[in-house]
Amino acid sequence: MTRRNKILVAGARKGLDDLKAKVAGTKNHEDAKYEVAKEVGVPLKKDYNGQLTSKQAGKIGGKLGGGMVKELIQMAQENLGKNNN
Repeated sequence: MTRRNKILVAGARKGLDDLKAKVAGTKNHEDAKYEVAKEVGVPLKKDYNGQLTSKQAGKIGGKLGGGMVKELIQMAQENLGKNNN
């Protein structure tokens, strides 16, 4: 079961999915978590993953979410720089 946080800006889902794929280095946002899991050494499968510990799941989500936040901050800083010139 996928848990989705509510997006506050209507229509932002595609942009966030694209950002997730960019951060993970994949073409498809759905493959992002599997790519990150492979990078951090977590045995994530496409089916049931009840054997994963909270720590393992956190490694995947933390790397993906943290990367997305860093990228969003960088984008905002670039926009601020453009607006100040």
